[in-house]
Amino acid sequence: MSAFSKDTWINGLWKQNPGLVQLLGLCPILAVSTTMVNAVSLGVATIVVMALANLSVATLRNFIPYEIRIPVFILIIASLVTVVDLLFNAYLHELYLVLGIFIPLIVTNCIVLARIEAFAAKNDPLVSTFDGIAQGVGLLLVLAVLGTMRELIGAGTLFGGIDLIIEGASAIKVLGEGYPGFLIAILPPGAFFALGCLIAAFNWINSRAAARKHAAPATPQAPADAVPEH
Repeated sequence: MSAFSKDTWINGLWKQNPGLVQLLGLCPILAVSTTMVNAVSLGVATIVVMALANLSVATLRNFIPYEIRIPVFILIIASLVTVVDLLFNAYLHELYLVLGIFIPLIVTNCIVLARIEAFAAKNDPLVSTFDGIAQGVGLLLVLAVLGTMRELIGAGTLFGGIDLIIEGASAIKVLGEGYPGFLIAILPPGAFFALGCLIAAFNWINSRAAARKHAAPATPQAPADAVPEH
């Protein structure tokens, strides 16, 4: 399989999307997606961890005894998450305080561990690295859309908290100063409603595509022994 295979990206972004299909890591998906900035920040951290964890495990897979593979995988993930956690604390301290425990919890995020076990432990390093990136980007897209929906409906803004990353920047008031906000959108029940809507839309798109494919007339093929006319 090529590292740049189209199937790798289609699986990560759509067919095997961690947030919409596999439904893995729902705790951080639902808890951190109160704003787009928070959601995207955690998504980027997860991409880095997934790519490096897949690379590390794929490189060392032939040296890891099968019986202790899970503890070794978790140790590798924990080491990488510690590095990411310290970098956030050092360079994005205010954002680090907002994200709180959810950066260290990437260690136990079943998205990372499941992909290592299912893919990186069985494939070469380059392919595994790009698979980790593709899966991470798929999760990032779900987080971004979910965070955008909840922030827009709940507060009427976009890029809330961007000043934690870019000094002097401020949120965009999309729905105006007078928008009263819809509190439930940024509360835990709103996260479930928003994710349910995303999954419903995802399934509707897939069912429509399957129906169109089923309804499309088959292309007639000439018999193998047919003699072309001159």
